[in-house]
This record gives sequence, C-alpha cells and structure tokens, in this order.
Amino acid sequence: MSISETKNAWQEAVVAKNIAKTPERKTDFRTTSSIEMERCFTPDFDYPGYEEVLGFPGQYPFTRGVQPTMYRGRFWTMRQYAGFGTARESNERYKYLLAAGQTGLSVAFDLPTQMGYDSDAAMAAGEVGKVGVAIDSLADMEVLFDGIPLDKVSTSMTINSTASILLAMYIAVAEKQGVSADKLQGTIQNDILKEYMARGTYIYPPKESMRIITDIFAYCKDNVPKWNTISISGYHIREAGSSAVQEVAFTLADGIAYVEAALKAGLNVDEFAPRLAFFFNAHNNLLEEVAKFRAARRMWAKIMKERFGAKDPRSMMLRFHTQTAGCTLTAQQPDNNIMRVTIQALAAVLGGTQSLHTNSRDEALALPTEDSVRIALRTQQVIAYESGAADSIDPLAGSFLVESLTDQIEKAATEYINKIDTLGGAVEAISRGFQQKEIQDSAYAYQRAIETDDLIIVGVNRFTIQNEPQPELLKIKEEVEIAQKKTLTAMKSKRDEATVREALATLAEAAKGTGNLMPPILGAVRAYATLGEIANVMRDVFGVHRETVVL
Repeated sequence: MSISETKNAWQEAVVAKNIAKTPERKTDFRTTSSIEMERCFTPDFDYPGYEEVLGFPGQYPFTRGVQPTMYRGRFWTMRQYAGFGTARESNERYKYLLAAGQTGLSVAFDLPTQMGYDSDAAMAAGEVGKVGVAIDSLADMEVLFDGIPLDKVSTSMTINSTASILLAMYIAVAEKQGVSADKLQGTIQNDILKEYMARGTYIYPPKESMRIITDIFAYCKDNVPKWNTISISGYHIREAGSSAVQEVAFTLADGIAYVEAALKAGLNVDEFAPRLAFFFNAHNNLLEEVAKFRAARRMWAKIMKERFGAKDPRSMMLRFHTQTAGCTLTAQQPDNNIMRVTIQALAAVLGGTQSLHTNSRDEALALPTEDSVRIALRTQQVIAYESGAADSIDPLAGSFLVESLTDQIEKAATEYINKIDTLGGAVEAISRGFQQKEIQDSAYAYQRAIETDDLIIVGVNRFTIQNEPQPELLKIKEEVEIAQKKTLTAMKSKRDEATVREALATLAEAAKGTGNLMPPILGAVRAYATLGEIANVMRDVFGVHRETVVL
C-alpha cells in the first residue's frame, strides 16, 4: 500500500473516530494567503520505511505525535508554574493566571515542603515561601485551592520526595469540595531518580523511595485513574548541564527503572504505563530541540513495545510537559529572555508537547512579577493563535536536517541506555556516579565555550551594555515565615492530638511492613498531621539517603 493510501486509511479510521468524539477547532485551516493546511503532510515520493520510522500521529511509533489531530483538536495545556509565600498569596496568583487564560495549574512548593520539613523546623529557617508555596498541612492545601473547583482544572505538582503526602492532601481537599478522587486530573512529578543525579531534594534511600513510587502507581490505578502518577523528568537533568542527547537518554533510562520496579511489585505493564508522563526542557537550539522530542517519543514507544511487551498503545505513548530553560535566562538585559523563551516555546510546540510552561523574563533575578508572568503566558497564546504552527501536525517532518537530527539523537541516546544497562540499570549507575559525571563534564564544556567566546550569549559575552538599570523585582518578605509559623501553631492547637498520634502510628506500622503506604498517609493527612510529621515517621523507618560524591 502506498503512503497516500495508508494516509487515507488513517484518516478514515483513526482520525474520523477521534473527530467524532472531539471535533477539531476549525473545519478549515488555511494560511493568510488562503492556502489549505493539511492535517498531516506526507511525502508524495517513495520513502522506504516511512510507516516504521515516522508513521502517522496517534499511531506507533508516535514519532509524529501521540494524538491523531494534535493541536487541531485542542491546544496544548498552558500551565504556568507558580507558587510563592503563603497558600493565600499563591491562591491569588492562580486565580489571576486562570483569569488571564491559563488552562491548567502548576504548583511550585518551597524547599522545606520539598524536603519534608515543616515551616517551624530548624532546617526550614530562611527558606519558607522563598522558591514556592509553603504547605505544612491539609489546612494550607485547603487555602491553596480555595475557590478553585478541582473537578474542573488539571493540576500539576512539582514535588518528589513528599509527592505521596501532597497527593494525599490534594485528594483530601477534593473530598471536602465534594469531588471524588476518580474525577481528579493532573500530575505529580514523583521522579526521585533525577533528584539523586541532578537536583538533590531527596529524603529516603533509593530502595524505599522506589517503594513509595510504586505504591502510588498501584493506589492511583484503583482510586485516582485519571491522575498521571509520575512525570519522569529530564528537565532538571538539562538544567544541571546535560546535553540534549543526555537528557533523552538519562530520562528514558529512569523511565525503564520505574517500569521495572512496578513490574517487580506485581503490577501489569498495561495497568500503570498509560499514566506515565514525562517532563522535558526546551533550549535555544530550535531544530535540535524539535528533533529531541521526536526521537524521545519514538524511543519510548519501542522500549515499551519491544522491551516490556506492552500491548495497549497508550502504554507506548510518550506524553510530556515542557518548560522553557531556566538555565538559559540571563540576569543581564533580562528583556532578552522574552525572545529566548519564545524560541524555546516554539520548539516545544513544533515538537508536539502536551503542556507547556513559559519562564518569565525576570526569573534569573527573582520570582516573577505579575507583568512578567502575563508576558510569558501571552507568548504561548500568540504562538497558539497567531503563528500557524499549530495548524498542521509535526510540520517539520521530512526536513532532511530534522530527520537526520532525530535519527542521530536516537542513536546516541540508545548507546547511553545500553551503557547504563551494562552497569546494572539507572539506580546502580546513579550509585556509581555515572550519570552525574557525564552531566558534570557536559556542563563544564558548555561553560568553557561561553568563556572562550565559542558560544555567544547575547548581553553576556557579546552585545553588552554598561550600567544596566535594575528591573522591579518580586521579593518575599521575612514576615511570610513568621506568619506561616503562627498559622501552623494555630492549626495544631485545634486538631485532635490523639487522632494524629494514632494515624502516625498506623503509618509507622505500614512502613515497617509491605502494605501500600498511600491509605495510611491519606489517613494521617485527614487527621491534620503535618507534612513534616508524616515525613519524619518514614525517616525513622527508612533512614535517609547520603549523596554519592563524584569528582
């Protein structure tokens, strides 16, 4: 069968079924010159292996996208990452963003929350509310989502070591709103392996952390079926200095480790794999980034089908969120960051992302102001509604350059995965410092290129200006920490201490055994046990991880 015949069959079967369920945004997509934009352009010449290597959107190997109509059906979720200070302040920012046209929430938590410490802990001093919102208990979570119907929004939470606790709080808030858990949609990052290699907000040793993750998989399969239970993250790997190839390789290697852990825990691959999601970075090299996303999608499809024997096509789909690259933002001439973010956002859209966060121009200096956040959101909206980039699926397919880059990234990333396999898998390779060393070497080479002017950064080592005026910045006042501590003390004075103690004791017993940890965590959350109290119970049972130092 020719490519055109296969395409017609795809449109009559797959696309027609999809459109019957979810119509496209318009009945006719055209350029400003009234030239029709086809749903999916294909070669009109012989292209050996086309179906095996590229195929059609919504079909294996998903190189061209995971949905049959992609953005012609609906745009990606515009999900601006936000959170600072107290839950009340962050709630106000979320409502501002939703009113400005954001289509999904993305929660940033402060470091104490990420590390399992309450705001009154000694380790939290000076960090409360600084890089995200402070959440100490269910009471804070109730305020954070006050007036936001959780059955109407999709929420992403960037949280890892304490993901089980924050998910339990989200479920409990929904219950108080009268929304059952099976109606909730969203994602928890829940990716601990990249914390060991690139970011550092871990608590427990790898074995115990993996148990918590697979317990979340199992619990959500039965109770929160629409929830994405993990967002396997290359973003922070890239922020730490990796190359695009390393980002793909190390992220997918982590994904393999999570699948293997879930299988070992007794889960069936097609029961949990459809809810796996990914999180990638978008850098300045537009065409390399587009190729990176396409290569990752094809690689994951092959891995799930050939390595793990997945039968459900949804198990083979690499669905991903993208955030523009924080590490490319400059403190010098911060308005230049608007252009950088635009290029990166366009790369994510051309690469077929499912949701997108665009960084704000002032984030190299501080948390973003409302004006900066609005410009970042408008960047996505201009790409969506004005650029035409979303009117045809995988528009760069067939480019000699892009197809070559896609193939080369796949080949190089596969070689890395094979190397990690020979080391015993991602967890063992991390324990040996393999990924950390590779990232460090890549980061060093990148920095040297800037210092020797082999790599030009506009406004930093070329086209600089003297005596730059300082932009107005958002600053988190010290009063936030004081207020948060008072709120925490007041909450504790009102709760039933006997119920809290009983719930924590139940969690401790579960942690010592082999049962699923989510029900006792949810029980402790409902009793208003604090995040720190819950994390400390598991610290006492599991111990804490000590970093592997790599030189």
